Amino acid sequence: MSWIVYVLECSDGTLYTGITNDLKSRIIAHQNGEGAKYTRGRGPFTIFYKEKCASRSIASKRELEIKNLRREQKLKLKHLLKSRIDSA
Repeated sequence: MSWIVYVLECSDGTLYTGITNDLKSRIIAHQNGEGAKYTRGRGPFTIFYKEKCASRSIASKRELEIKNLRREQKLKLKHLLKSRIDSA
């Protein structure tokens, strides 16, 4: 089972980073106020960045790496994702 590290852009412009093995269900949970406390009342959300990982352990490590980035560095992730999509 693959895991996904994701970054959401909240309606107030802040970014939230998390992991899941079912991104669609997790986004719905966030939208319904059943996700992390941080995201409650901050929707709707846009998927800012997502990255597949082979295991939960790897996803957790990557989540921590992303959480430790400065906002400017996180913004670069969005451009990286866009360039991957554009080149596919």
